[in-house]
Amino acid sequence: MKSKGANYTQKQKNILTTLGENIKLARLRRKLSIRSMAERAGIATSTLGNIEDGSPSVSLSSYLQVLSVLRLEDDLLLIADKDPVGRQIQDAGLIVKKRAPKKKKTESVIDHVIDKGNSEKPKFD
Repeated sequence: MKSKGANYTQKQKNILTTLGENIKLARLRRKLSIRSMAERAGIATSTLGNIEDGSPSVSLSSYLQVLSVLRLEDDLLLIADKDPVGRQIQDAGLIVKKRAPKKKKTESVIDHVIDKGNSEKPKFD
């Protein structure tokens, strides 16, 4: 039985298309042919063509290989780095416990009478 595959939104398709175009432009700026780029990345020329077309069927490891040849592999580390929505969710879930202010220690009536050795002793000349 054949797999149905994933359905992609138009936004997701546009993102993949833009990513493919960016990779293609990076390749062209370096004056690399599709054949030499695919050989360096260790992938088929058809796979590189699919990457540059923004095909969703290409594995992330193929993207990594291509980006490594372009010396852009560190760009993958930027994915989900900031995550503003996740941080808002996390911050909303944090419960800040407010502590009651510390009470001042009051001395009892007996403590006032008992000399703790802190009072000054009368000086005799």
